[in-house]
Amino acid sequence: MYAEDVEGGASESATALAAAAAEAGVALVGGSIPERGAGGALFNSCLVFRPDGSLAAKHRKVHLFDIDIPGKITFKESDTLSPGPGPTVVDPGLGVLLGIGICYDLRFPELASLSARRGAQVLVYPGAFNTTTGPAHWELLLRARAVDNQCFVLACSPARDEGGGGGYQAWGHSTAVDPWGVVLAAAESSPAIVYAELDTGDCVTRRANMPLAAQRRGDVYELVDKTAKG
Repeated sequence: MYAEDVEGGASESATALAAAAAEAGVALVGGSIPERGAGGALFNSCLVFRPDGSLAAKHRKVHLFDIDIPGKITFKESDTLSPGPGPTVVDPGLGVLLGIGICYDLRFPELASLSARRGAQVLVYPGAFNTTTGPAHWELLLRARAVDNQCFVLACSPARDEGGGGGYQAWGHSTAVDPWGVVLAAAESSPAIVYAELDTGDCVTRRANMPLAAQRRGDVYELVDKTAKG
């Protein structure tokens, strides 16, 4: 019933997440964990579980966080990690399609658009923006992806170490946004539980009110889903 890694061996993290989903009877998007794939490559992977604890999908982070902001932060994920293959859209047993991204994936509207084109009504991003990029871009990008694709966006971040401990400091501010770009609920930087009620009918309404998909200019530009099956 519980997830296994690509090599077929039991994963303690996956097993714990699956057990939590089954115990609570909920669909669970399990943040992200390091995963070693076939051939030894390392991925930043997000596991999605159904309410019975079975694995519904695995998203491997598509865009690696390689940045250099002088005097602020330098980071190069590609020194360690490999990029994932593409969009992940899944119904985890709720009758709702989720599009999954991880952290830096949020900055790329093309990935969100491909997920929406595949039917995603909710985009979910576990992430850990830092205290340089977070204040400037976290909420801005979440609201932009919601408005771009006329869908809900949910983003979960680690709370910040307010004690000033060393190491990477996450911005926090887990947030839920509706298809109109309105923030439904948001945490601060400290540990908190955030609740939001989602009515996927809002996606239908917004897309009918403003039919962006039908109004796009295919004669001028085009977004091609190179990983679509069928």
